[in-house]
Amino acid sequence: QIAQLYGRLYSESARCVLLGRLWRRLRGRPGHASALMAALAGVFVWDEERIQEEELQRSINEMKRLEEVSNVFQSSGVERHPPESKSQTDGNEDLKDKEQPWEMVMDKKHFKLWRRPVEGSHLYQYRVFGTYTDVTPRQFFNVQLDTEYRKKWDALVIKLEVIERDVVSGSEVLHWVTHFPYPMYSRDYVYVRRYSVDHENNVMVLVSRAVEHPSVPESPEFVRVRSYESQMVIRPHKSFDENGFDYLLTYSDNPQTVFPRYCVSWMVSSGMPDFLEKLHTATLKAKNMEIKVKDYISAKPLEMSSEAKATAQSSERKNEGSCSPARIEYA
Repeated sequence: QIAQLYGRLYSESARCVLLGRLWRRLRGRPGHASALMAALAGVFVWDEERIQEEELQRSINEMKRLEEVSNVFQSSGVERHPPESKSQTDGNEDLKDKEQPWEMVMDKKHFKLWRRPVEGSHLYQYRVFGTYTDVTPRQFFNVQLDTEYRKKWDALVIKLEVIERDVVSGSEVLHWVTHFPYPMYSRDYVYVRRYSVDHENNVMVLVSRAVEHPSVPESPEFVRVRSYESQMVIRPHKSFDENGFDYLLTYSDNPQTVFPRYCVSWMVSSGMPDFLEKLHTATLKAKNMEIKVKDYISAKPLEMSSEAKATAQSSERKNEGSCSPARIEYA
């Protein structure tokens, strides 16, 4: 009834503004009242879910830290795990107890894979540090971001589409449905992602994590993965348009399987190299066959400029009298 009332009184844009204000007022209070209100009103509150600059910078700092310790990538078996972050060695004993050391899973010349247990669960967090020399960073980055092209080269994709975009940060929400090995059900992910390209420091980063979105309720056809995060940082050897780069991928998710821990670990640790190689092959194919791929580096993420603000305000006034249908099934 509340959802129907909101749908009749306010347009979708007006509901977003209203819920944004409510969230800021109720943020931090017990019960997460703002999240409940957002669900009832059928809107997605970007103030709470957008990926912040700090999240992007943390990923870049991890890449810098690995680069500083060159023997992690160059040695063979001497360094069995990446060095712990500064926060783990600054005397904070509580943090040391929570974060486990990295364990080497795969050690090849241009590909190293580590894992470590996720505190309080049976799952692992994974980290890959690798390099490619036959494609450019721009090509690799664009192929990874292009949802339409991925539907062609990734046979596991059932559905992949952008649900909503944020004009403030350039973040966007995607719905991804993917096949899982038989006899498991297909999984679906709803996640927010944001990318950044820093020409001055010669680095690019892509951060993703799971969210809930009112326009994508859980479906009985798929198993919803609610715990998922991924950070990819790319460092060109020379420039964005010359062959050669290093990359750092940190990844974890909870696929909600009933299989033992070692089975899930095997599936992820073997599937990750396979996915990266498919991504690399797709990049080579796009390069050699000149397949048209959107250039995300040139098309910078949207920023809330004065022009964008004016457009948003104009759209809100235009839709003020409209009535959007309430999404009762999500509430």
